Amino acid sequence: MRYAKWIFVVVLIVALVVALRLTVFAPEVVEVSTASVERGVVEQTVTNTRAGTVKVRLRAELSPQVGGLVTVLPHREGDLVAAGDLLVKLDDSAQRAELGSARSTVVAARAQADEACLTAELAEKELARVQALHVRGIASDQSLDLLSTERDRSRAACAAGRAVVGQAEARVVAAEVQLAFTELRAPFSGTVADMSTEVGEFITPSPPGLPIPPVIDLLDPASIYVSAPIDEVDAERVQVGQTVRMTVDSRSEERFAGKVARVAPYVLDILEQNRTVEIEVQVDDPAAMAGVLPGTSADVEVILERRDDALRVPASAVAEGGKVLVLSEGLLEERVIDVGLRNWRFAEVRSGLDEGELVVVARNSPAIKAGAAAREREQ
Repeated sequence: MRYAKWIFVVVLIVALVVALRLTVFAPEVVEVSTASVERGVVEQTVTNTRAGTVKVRLRAELSPQVGGLVTVLPHREGDLVAAGDLLVKLDDSAQRAELGSARSTVVAARAQADEACLTAELAEKELARVQALHVRGIASDQSLDLLSTERDRSRAACAAGRAVVGQAEARVVAAEVQLAFTELRAPFSGTVADMSTEVGEFITPSPPGLPIPPVIDLLDPASIYVSAPIDEVDAERVQVGQTVRMTVDSRSEERFAGKVARVAPYVLDILEQNRTVEIEVQVDDPAAMAGVLPGTSADVEVILERRDDALRVPASAVAEGGKVLVLSEGLLEERVIDVGLRNWRFAEVRSGLDEGELVVVARNSPAIKAGAAAREREQ
């Protein structure tokens, strides 16, 4: 009977200890955010260090080559124009008058030249007749000399008349050029981005050697591209032709595809900024970026390498040295994995994990450590 009491006391103490370990002294179970080790695409990428800029290759600030009164503005800001379309027309009455005068001069010069050349032809025929008479002894040497000189003089007069015609025709060409200067036409197809003149305003000519201030800003939206700076340490890894993903601030939910078109052959060294290399990205489908204004901020992600069926985990799950925490049977276990390709989203797992295992993606508490009891946080 006495032994039975001792046995009961021992059992009671053991039960109390077990109960205390499972309640009061039980280790705290931490909740952790996890992700499953899975297969998928992993890319190694390079991103811009500062915001890039949307630009267009075809953009021109245009002004007429002469000053004058604006008489016609057939297009307004935002209009689409084709190459060769009239953008600005200046008063051309003076230029047309000059052209008319030059053309009249050509007509008069041609008439005078024709007259001189006919005289030369007549002198040539007269000389030929006298030469025949001279051979027969009828015409004197003096007559022959006089007619020969007259023939040469009339030939020279004909040549001079034709030269005057050439001069007059050149003045016509010059007058036509001056008339053409009164029209400003589109050098390429595009959109009128800005206009700084109106009908009735006078465009003031500039001194020789200085351009007239622009009155039309023309750009071609189809020639859109993105310029972005990347860190100098990544410059040698970025090559022309590599695939690029882009986002722009005005349409942040969309992704645009492109290719690296140019890598600057030098490093920018700007005071108080990291040294960078400018790259230019050609957009695959310019129509997809229709409406994105030049000057808009943009971000680029250059894809250096890609694997389509790689074992991967979220990049946030991998700590320094390739360490990860694996949730297995309610406990956190630390492992060191061999990391392959990596970007800001995913890291490739070469070894150290199996598909389907759960890894911790956020270590936001000191309690989240190897050996701790843990459970998945409900999503």
